[in-house]
Amino acid sequence: MKYLFFSWLVVFVGSWIIYVQYSTYTELCRGKDCKKIICDKYKTGVIDGPACNSLCVTETLYFGKCLSTKPNNQMYLGIWDNLPGVVKCQMEQALHLDFGTELEPRKEIVLFDKPTRGTTVQKFKEMVYSLFKAKLGDQGNLSELVNLILTVADGDKDGQVSLGEAKSAWALLQLNEFLLMVILQDKEHTPKLMGFCGDLYVMESVEYTSLYGVSLPWVIELFIPSGFRRSMDQLFTPSWPRKAKIAIGLLEFVEDVFHGPYGNFLMCDTSAKNLGYNEKYDLKMVDMRKIVPETNLKELIKDRHCESDLDCVYGTDCRTSCDQNTMKCTSEVIQPNLAKACQLLKDYLLRGAPSEIREELEKQLYSCIALKVTANQMEMEHSLILNNLKTLLWKKISYTNDS
Repeated sequence: MKYLFFSWLVVFVGSWIIYVQYSTYTELCRGKDCKKIICDKYKTGVIDGPACNSLCVTETLYFGKCLSTKPNNQMYLGIWDNLPGVVKCQMEQALHLDFGTELEPRKEIVLFDKPTRGTTVQKFKEMVYSLFKAKLGDQGNLSELVNLILTVADGDKDGQVSLGEAKSAWALLQLNEFLLMVILQDKEHTPKLMGFCGDLYVMESVEYTSLYGVSLPWVIELFIPSGFRRSMDQLFTPSWPRKAKIAIGLLEFVEDVFHGPYGNFLMCDTSAKNLGYNEKYDLKMVDMRKIVPETNLKELIKDRHCESDLDCVYGTDCRTSCDQNTMKCTSEVIQPNLAKACQLLKDYLLRGAPSEIREELEKQLYSCIALKVTANQMEMEHSLILNNLKTLLWKKISYTNDS
């Protein structure tokens, strides 16, 4: 009788866990809802874009495996005309940067409301310019970026931007990942934009969607302690020369967003799940939604009320300090992008590192992690440490087959 009771108890607990996880999955993975919202807008002529017909009419763009981690940011592996891609769609929006929540909220009652009918191309260009000035600061070459956006917005390449295409472009420009993809479209480590419809967009996929680790069914994930999972993840990594090549890619991406052509962007979540790599072990960013313009973040954080430094954090990695005299967050982010990248790479690179460079590699990584934005000559130190790390890694792997 006792064994029967425990058997039923195990079945009950197991069923409850599976039910909770399934409910979580259905809340996280709302691809059908996303498609319905977008296609309703497309079929009524509100929005347009190069992906609309494939998504809503011919259905040659479809969602595959769900990668979403939050309900309002839908993310799927997808197929578009037999080409693999990653499909992203915004289910809900907020009105501004809200710490502890998402950066790019969505409110259904104002969705795709701009620009309005009768807006000229010149007026639309002025709208985009003002948006960029608020997000990126008073950069001297913003007009070039505006023209680039109009080229991207012209999805059917007929030389004109229709109202539907303009509405899609305006919605997409509220998303920092989309803006960054356009700005860095010629950079090796930024995924290429394949197309869009409304604020749904498709970007190129990569074979490996995390810096390390192995994908397991979620039922198995339930019973693996987090500490053991981290240790296990480190075992499922490429050979060291290949890890070094991937790490060089991350350092190059840090260079791309550090004082790029349109200002500095801050990496506010440098976790392994946001980085991937292809079959040649070239780093590709998987999720750039928490990479935000420095000007935008500073403007929004500087008057935020705080009790301690813990109140002055965006994402997981963008931290400022709390001024105890004014009880407001300061605007300067404490740790630069390079220091965050080195923190992520420390265990990744030191595990299995060749003995002849391990001591020097460890020394350089710790010097990198210690970088502070407020330090004197930070930019010079930043460039020196970054170049030293890249040189050390390249010299070790240049003549290996794995590289």
